[in-house]
Amino acid sequence: MDSKVQIFAFTHKRFDIGQPENVEEYDIYKPLFVGAEGKEDTFGYLRDDAGDNISSKNCYYSELTGLYWVYKNVTDADIVGTCHYRRYLVNSSDNILSKSEILSILKDYDVITSKCLKLNFTYYYGFGENHKPYYLDETRKVISDIYPEYLPDYDRLVNDKHTYFGNIMICKKQLFDEYAAWLFDILFELESRIVIEEEDSYHRRIFGFISEFLWYLYVRHNSINAEELKVGIVGEKIEIKAVREGLRQYFRDGDTAGAKEYFLEEKKKRPDMMMEASDITGELHICMEAIAISSLEEEVGLQSTIDRIRDYDEIVLYLTKLNNMVADGRDNDIDENVYSYVAVDVARRMYR
Repeated sequence: MDSKVQIFAFTHKRFDIGQPENVEEYDIYKPLFVGAEGKEDTFGYLRDDAGDNISSKNCYYSELTGLYWVYKNVTDADIVGTCHYRRYLVNSSDNILSKSEILSILKDYDVITSKCLKLNFTYYYGFGENHKPYYLDETRKVISDIYPEYLPDYDRLVNDKHTYFGNIMICKKQLFDEYAAWLFDILFELESRIVIEEEDSYHRRIFGFISEFLWYLYVRHNSINAEELKVGIVGEKIEIKAVREGLRQYFRDGDTAGAKEYFLEEKKKRPDMMMEASDITGELHICMEAIAISSLEEEVGLQSTIDRIRDYDEIVLYLTKLNNMVADGRDNDIDENVYSYVAVDVARRMYR
């Protein structure tokens, strides 16, 4: 009998999945409006505030309100999955997985999930750089109290340099439910013990961040056979495009100081905008570099790169060429009449 597969794409806005023409292979993807409670139904999508739900907790749980909804309300699927409106598990050709591909992979694996991230630092250290270590310390206490058999692996892995991200997975519904029951046991208990006092919406999604590591812990502790695939990014966030366009105007005016102030203000509002999944073109990193170079050039009495070139696209191309030469160790190809010593020094710090 053919297995019923449903993959839920968590979203808070209308989107186009961009599926191939073979509808039968891709109609398994179902948009799910997360954080829907109290919001107008303008999408026509499934909503995470129906049935047994925690939709009202979305500001703290992020996409997990969708994961909880699937856990509690989807009863007619053999295989379920979770992804995002812009992030999907893809095959070697960077195409979204079809139903046939999913069924084929799950003949040999227990779960399909994102590639394990290899960090340059321990997970605990990296978490502490972006969030309060207090949240992880309290998570450890909860695990010690209610799932003590996981504690040795928790201690080992939190001090290791790997994790999963995105809460993206596909597996049999039974395994999904077993994981979700374990996950929410921990998170609901953690919620009862901590106080979240973060200033911005990004950092308030603390349970969403912690759960990414907990998924990694669950897979490793239970020796779950996981096929780890690349996560493909479909489309670009409107907010990121708006930041680029704002910088374009400052560059056009040759206004380094204005560009810097604007960039820092936008980054304060969107702390995630420099992440790979947000800055998919890499241009915001180039803009940051252009601002740093131009500020330093002005300090030593040189005409800034931004003031000299002014055209946004030309600045991006100009610095991309420099960065490639630096990264490849082709110092002899760098023309000192084209690039200031300041620009070269900054590029070396960033790319070597």
